[in-house]
Amino acid sequence: MRLAGSRCVVRPWRLADADAIVEHANNANVARQLRDRFPHPYTRRHAVEFIEHAVSGEQVTNFAIEVGGEAAGGVGFVPGSDVERYAAEIGYWLGEGLWGRGITTEAVELVTDHVFGQLNMLRLFALPFADNSASRRVLEKAGYTCEGILRASSVKFGTPRDQAMYARINGGWEFQR
Repeated sequence: MRLAGSRCVVRPWRLADADAIVEHANNANVARQLRDRFPHPYTRRHAVEFIEHAVSGEQVTNFAIEVGGEAAGGVGFVPGSDVERYAAEIGYWLGEGLWGRGITTEAVELVTDHVFGQLNMLRLFALPFADNSASRRVLEKAGYTCEGILRASSVKFGTPRDQAMYARINGGWEFQR
């Protein structure tokens, strides 16, 4: 899969991306807005292990955000199961030097359109920290709606944090057996 926009390309990860991941991911300002499974400091070993995991699955759900020919961030989704099998959580990150340029919004839009159009998902949702106004803006610009605030629903770096529940519904969804 290769999804091309005017600001970025969303594509599968490659082992050759390891050094670029470390360059962009080894940043406390990036890590503080993500789940704990995104380590800090971020080493080359972390990058290689992540890429190997990302490309090994039956269904690829983690992708590189490529800017100027280099992997500069990531976007992916985690499909639900059972009664939530038509929903997935979307997540993303981008190197700090590229923030504020509309790149992440475009990547989220590209993946959302792909997941809705090709994988027949009904709902995509995200749980940014409620105080992360930039991430919330990304989702809003990508057509997601804030459904509420989950008070003290997470702990990051030892501090309780609220999360905002954002979702986008696939208006063209049809049940398929």
